[in-house]
Amino acid sequence: MAKTELVFVPLPGVGHIGSAVELAKVLIDRDERLSFTVVVMKMPFDTKTGKFVESLAKKNISGRIRFVELPSIEFDPNDTSNRTLSSLIETQKPLVREAVSKLIKPESSPDSPQLGGFVVDMFCTQFIDVANEFGLPSYVFFTSSATYLGLMLYIQSLHDDQKVDPTKFEGSDVELSPPTSTVPIPAKVLPAMMSSKDSLYTFILQPSRGFRHARGIVVNTFTELESYAINTLTNDDGINAPPIYPVGPILTKSHEETSSQDSIMQWLDEQASSSVLFLCFGTLGSFGADQVKEIALALERSGHHFLWSLREPTSNEKKQYLSPDEVLPAGFLDRTAEIGKVIGWAPQTTILAHKAIGGFVSHCGWNSTLESLWYGVPIATLPIYGEQQVNAFLLVEEWGLGVEIKMDFRRNIFVEIPSTTTVIVAADVIERGIKSVMEGDNEVRKRVKEMSKKCRQALMEGGSSHASLGYLIEDIINNVSPVKMNR
Repeated sequence: MAKTELVFVPLPGVGHIGSAVELAKVLIDRDERLSFTVVVMKMPFDTKTGKFVESLAKKNISGRIRFVELPSIEFDPNDTSNRTLSSLIETQKPLVREAVSKLIKPESSPDSPQLGGFVVDMFCTQFIDVANEFGLPSYVFFTSSATYLGLMLYIQSLHDDQKVDPTKFEGSDVELSPPTSTVPIPAKVLPAMMSSKDSLYTFILQPSRGFRHARGIVVNTFTELESYAINTLTNDDGINAPPIYPVGPILTKSHEETSSQDSIMQWLDEQASSSVLFLCFGTLGSFGADQVKEIALALERSGHHFLWSLREPTSNEKKQYLSPDEVLPAGFLDRTAEIGKVIGWAPQTTILAHKAIGGFVSHCGWNSTLESLWYGVPIATLPIYGEQQVNAFLLVEEWGLGVEIKMDFRRNIFVEIPSTTTVIVAADVIERGIKSVMEGDNEVRKRVKEMSKKCRQALMEGGSSHASLGYLIEDIINNVSPVKMNR
């Protein structure tokens, strides 16, 4: 059988590269003809990617996945023209073009794989231009929900076709009705990326325009969760979307290790089934001292057992406090010693899989949302940045798979939010959310347990995502270029 290789260009960063590798592994496990070259860009804001890629290579994930690291580009610190993500990615296009050129074998060999196309990150659609130069098809890997994909396309259409300025929605009472959602989406949960013209272009307009030129969009979701959105994207000609391939849930495994992991799991082993509330807020999810104190007060008042991943706010990456006492209320650790454990980094998927976990206070990042559904753990929503507010809204209002602490809470991490000031979520609000997710055999818990079964069935032979993955592979194989790879 003819072998086919795909060039994968993820956004640099541990999360995006990790997701790309997991998708590649799913594809090569399914079809022995496929292989991947993952092209790794180096950005001035990224400090972890190099070591992460090195760790992946050492673990020898597969002989059919290899990594090509691009050279670093020296940026003039006084030049502000390359400060946006889109402009930084644009500087990488010549390097990606050169790297792919080196992968092509000058003379055809029957043992060399054929170059089948590009797979690009949802924020790297500029590389569709590079794929076109080689005469190759491009597929977008969309690492959020199908409903959010529809929202992005809808906002781009409003801007480009109806000449509406979406930045004016910030702080308003406007409700949007994207065709992929069954309920109107209020402006208060729209991404902060829409609050300025630069970030709107980088995170919404430019990617969405690129989506429309892709051969297909691979979405980390599954039909049983988002049947309405997927059917709309597939069948509504007015959206003008390329074919959609829902192949999830693809869960990103943690590659970090910590000396405290054994003690964490030992503590969970001592707890009753479904008795522990887990609090964790992602790679960049951290809070100031005032908010930490409100969370602590809510936990203490609730009386529920808890495991809290408490991390310190920093400018570029998340780290744990040297001593939690410096930010927690006086005496908190002593008073809650019998029911709670405060930790730094958390092995999230391992913890969610534990029988002791009964609820999850989460930032509602999409990977975390899928993980909670996979393990049947209901979420109490406390989103922070990106599209997390939209995810929280969908969990609570559209799917009925979460309870609200807050859906519109946000912190300024990547972009300034002009119309908002620092808001503190009060302890009584947090406590109410904790009790809603933890107490009683409620309807949300039942629905999450049912969805857990459905997402696992989706990946089994005959399941919706298993079938969609097959259609994707068929499309890739049937549109292979005659160009041979230098393997």
